[in-house]
Amino acid sequence: MRHHHQHGKQTPSGEPPAVWTGRAHNRVQWVLAAAGAACLALGVDLAVESPWGSGIAPLLMSVIGCVAAGLLMLFGTLAFVHVAVRIDAETLEIRCGHMGLPRRRIPLSDVVDVDVASGVTPCQWGGWGYRWRPEKGTAVVVRRGEGLVVRLGDGRVFTVTVDDAEAAVWVIRQRLRTIAKPTTQV
Repeated sequence: MRHHHQHGKQTPSGEPPAVWTGRAHNRVQWVLAAAGAACLALGVDLAVESPWGSGIAPLLMSVIGCVAAGLLMLFGTLAFVHVAVRIDAETLEIRCGHMGLPRRRIPLSDVVDVDVASGVTPCQWGGWGYRWRPEKGTAVVVRRGEGLVVRLGDGRVFTVTVDDAEAAVWVIRQRLRTIAKPTTQV
């Protein structure tokens, strides 16, 4: 159920890599996407094959309902089949789905703390996807398991499920140390 790109391992000098990337996948959501495609196909089949003379209003409602439900299920699940996390010298970027939307960019200068959450579940957040809970903050949850918890200077908290979250935390902490170091000029 999980796959992780092996980009961004610690360099031989012990420094963080220039760019760290991580991912998390949820193949179960492909089943939901297939159900959405089936609803969409049923709506199209009803529109094309049904005799329109037997009552236009019920048939039209069925077609619109199937097409709408199918599109919602199809695109709603495909947007959260996987999540990609990218950490560079200045930014933590989270991209969802194959189109990379929704996308969230967090400047590392806004981060005050980062931790690993070992047991993130969709139940804790109200399901899969881009979630907000007043008592917990915002999250991108595509599967159960380890995740990255980022605390921002304005008090907000952002959680994202990602494989090898411990490595992501290490990279962000190294970047925060670099940001915090005062620069000396001669």
